[in-house]
Amino acid sequence: MNTNENNEVRDRILATASELFYRRGVRAVGVDLIVADAGVAKTSLYRHFRTKDDLIAAFLEREDELFWKEWDAATHAHANDPHAELDALLAWIGPRVGRPSYRGCPQNNVAAEFPDGDHPARKVATAHKREMRRRLTAIAERLGVSNPTELGGQLAVLFNGAFISAPMFREDEATDLLQRASRALVAGSTSPG
Repeated sequence: MNTNENNEVRDRILATASELFYRRGVRAVGVDLIVADAGVAKTSLYRHFRTKDDLIAAFLEREDELFWKEWDAATHAHANDPHAELDALLAWIGPRVGRPSYRGCPQNNVAAEFPDGDHPARKVATAHKREMRRRLTAIAERLGVSNPTELGGQLAVLFNGAFISAPMFREDEATDLLQRASRALVAGSTSPG
């Protein structure tokens, strides 16, 4: 098998596993279902992913890469205006959590399924959430608030809350609710005393 075919098989396995893991949950999806849906032999799966845990970690790493690419696209035009950057992020997240197929944040979902902090997928999920808080704290620093670390944490709670609260949003209200909550947090962080 040449390198291109090898990469195609790996990509097909990962794409199939990712779709199944997200839609059904990681623990509910077995290797046999993945290889059947991907149309590959089990040996092919294990040639590319030593264990199911490695495949789960690869799924989250793929989701992580896609998430940050979309995040960067949402904020690109607002690099010099942290208020507009926050609004743009929430304008991106609102419709994201409103999709009919939205089952929550993949990192949150996997973290809930694997409570062991040493699990490879849990490590990816934890790193993702820490990166989110780091990025939000950087925005808070650019806002010039008195305690950017605290505001970054508050914004991270708001963002994560959006990811797990999708079923409670009425149609087309998520973006507006999230943006107003964000502005209230920022205003509270810049108010005296």
